[in-house]
Amino acid sequence: MTTTERPARLNSLHVFAGLLVVALVLRSRITEALAAPVVRTVATVFVAICVQALPFLALGVLVSGAIAAFVSPAALRRVLPRRPGAAVPVAGLAGLALPGCECASVPVARRLIGQGVPEAAALAFLLAAPAVNPVVLVATAVAFPGEPGMVLARAAGSLATACVMGWLWQRAGRAEWIAARVRSPAHAGGGRWAVFAESARHDLVSAGGLLVVGALVAAVLSVLVPTSWTVGLADRWLLAVLVMAVLAVVLALCSEADAFVAASLSALPLVPRLVFLVVGPAVDVKLVALQAGTFGRGFAARFAPATFVVAVLCGVAAGVLTLGVR
Repeated sequence: MTTTERPARLNSLHVFAGLLVVALVLRSRITEALAAPVVRTVATVFVAICVQALPFLALGVLVSGAIAAFVSPAALRRVLPRRPGAAVPVAGLAGLALPGCECASVPVARRLIGQGVPEAAALAFLLAAPAVNPVVLVATAVAFPGEPGMVLARAAGSLATACVMGWLWQRAGRAEWIAARVRSPAHAGGGRWAVFAESARHDLVSAGGLLVVGALVAAVLSVLVPTSWTVGLADRWLLAVLVMAVLAVVLALCSEADAFVAASLSALPLVPRLVFLVVGPAVDVKLVALQAGTFGRGFAARFAPATFVVAVLCGVAAGVLTLGVR
């Protein structure tokens, strides 16, 4: 009796080996291409963004892992007011004390709902924690050294987004829009240090990859996009806001690193770049996928578009009030 052998599947090692062979064969041409001035400029901008952002990314990953491992969602539940309307801003401000990246905030919000926290407050925390925590605000101050108002505007716009969405859910949200499994208590397996290591590893891999992609896109845009385009976009203020909002959704950058990408787009006005920083931590492609998998597709289909609109409006309002129309 013979057994049928399964064909070998292509994996990352095979891809790496193939790329290595191609690089060796085309080494001379690759060397000539890398010597081009345009490529050097792209490489310089790319490295500068990554070097500036990496310390804050690493710190954010460690803080997020520590929160996941050593801070119970019950701690937040105990300090929340009983009235859902009053609990929403308190949960939003809790993002200052219990920070976390976008990926970590989704399971934390799920655990909060499972432990009986009002859905509106849990969703407000979900949106606020990645955007108003000290690591993100310090990174924003470093990325915009000549514009201290960007820190205040980002905090105000992000906190307003979290509170408005929390109150909106309290008023118009329905229990059946969230999957029933979310309301059952979730239990994390393993010891605390194992949870810390796994959370930090997961966040570092996912956020680090997104940082590389975002930095590369920003570097390429800084070289390949004609100056006349960015000047024209700067003159069309509303269009610039919409473009930066959509770019935040598509790039899906980690909130600890997105300020450095926004700062590199210096030809654009401050308010569109602020909208980029407010929208990104609230709604992007990876968050929509995480929310759909955690809370259900029906929830994500309603919550994500509403969050996008609210984040854009709150970002513009915070920018105009704090920075002026520039």
